[in-house]
Amino acid sequence: MSGMGEVMHRPGRLQQAGQWMQQHGSMIRGVQWVVVAVYAFLILVPAVLPLPDGSAHLWTNLTLAAQFVFWGIWWPFVLLSMVMLGRVWCGVLCPEGALTEFASKFGRGWAIPRWLRWGGWPFVAFGITTIYGQMVSVYQYPKAVLLVLGGSTVGAMIVGVLYGREKRVWCKYLCPVNGVFSLLARLAPFHYKVNEDAWRRSYKEGEHGHRVIPVNCAPLVPLRAMKGASDCHMCGRCSGHRDAISLEWRSPSAEVVQLGDKQANPWDTALILYGLLGIAIGAFHWTVSTWFVDLKQIFAAWLIDRNILWPLDTNAPWFLFTHYPEQNDVFSWLDGGMVVGYIVVTGLVYGTALLALLAAGTRMLGRFSFTRLHHLTQALIPVAGCGVFLGLSATTVSLLRAEHLPLWWVTDVRLGLLGVANLWSAWLAWRVIGRYAIGRFVTQSVAMLWFIAALAVVDSAWYLMFWGFSR
Repeated sequence: MSGMGEVMHRPGRLQQAGQWMQQHGSMIRGVQWVVVAVYAFLILVPAVLPLPDGSAHLWTNLTLAAQFVFWGIWWPFVLLSMVMLGRVWCGVLCPEGALTEFASKFGRGWAIPRWLRWGGWPFVAFGITTIYGQMVSVYQYPKAVLLVLGGSTVGAMIVGVLYGREKRVWCKYLCPVNGVFSLLARLAPFHYKVNEDAWRRSYKEGEHGHRVIPVNCAPLVPLRAMKGASDCHMCGRCSGHRDAISLEWRSPSAEVVQLGDKQANPWDTALILYGLLGIAIGAFHWTVSTWFVDLKQIFAAWLIDRNILWPLDTNAPWFLFTHYPEQNDVFSWLDGGMVVGYIVVTGLVYGTALLALLAAGTRMLGRFSFTRLHHLTQALIPVAGCGVFLGLSATTVSLLRAEHLPLWWVTDVRLGLLGVANLWSAWLAWRVIGRYAIGRFVTQSVAMLWFIAALAVVDSAWYLMFWGFSR
């Protein structure tokens, strides 16, 4: 019988993986420094090399290779990894996380000020970085990459020097993609789970002299109260802590459906609706939008008719608007203003339309509740994440197409991914709505119709980008 008990309580493979990460923390830190070295090489060296000419290829030109690594592979698949693995990227590979934690180890260790802990930073930082990246054409030029990504890394190190002690204060509050990663990680199929009973038992044992080794949770997650995977960096340091934390499987819908009302807040809603499904769509759209071209021509003609010519000048510095005359790629002040305006207006239009539809669906469930609205909005996370992945992977496709590789399969893959994301979001919405319409099938169905209308609005953006504007 005792043998059977040992077998029953033997940790599963996933728990063993978590324990392995805890026991091999030094190896993980070593991997992080390798990534830091590769990252530094890819953002520094291409910035001082000549821009590639028309005869350059991915496999013969470092600048093109770095562009493909960053925007063709790195960022799209980092987003995908959040859904599949949780925030393993943050805890195991991210160079900014490693550098800010390292800097804080030798820094001043100041207390984190209230302004830095403001809940709106994830949305604001994402919006500013996205818009500025388009102003300087970050996907195309290495100096822009150095400015945007390198600037973010320097900011992470400065925050590390000033605040916390061996903590990732930058990652917790100011990282431009922290909010996005937090949302996508809610869909991950596993997480570090806290066993409350085991935690309480460990306290009782501590009263009788059992020593508990403290855990340095770098992303500042309160371990005992940890629910879900949105804030956890999956570094494995806390695995086995107090015999109460272990890596466990879960339903990919669990965090959104069961914890979404507790996690609900207006900044997450703003990031989903006005960030991922608004500003990001505008950033991807403007380069292929016929509307953008038509509007620019209308404004240019209006300015010329009134002899207002300075907005047509192309003397803006490269760190404000794209300025590469040798590539025949120069923004006038009008071009730059149009890019910013188009992205902001697109974000406002899509975000507000989606907010109105979700608010209507929420109202179907009874007296209006912001908690229900924010909870229902989280059901859009799959389709929002899929859209950003498709938008970033458009750069992947463009670079591969320039190499004359066969890409006949791209349309089918895009449609397939959008289809899966729509079904996933619809399933989450049905489950969320069901929590507020228990036993009221008709009410649940009517509220669901409003959510389906919201999905149609989202899909319209990707129809325009990949098919509508190209006709």
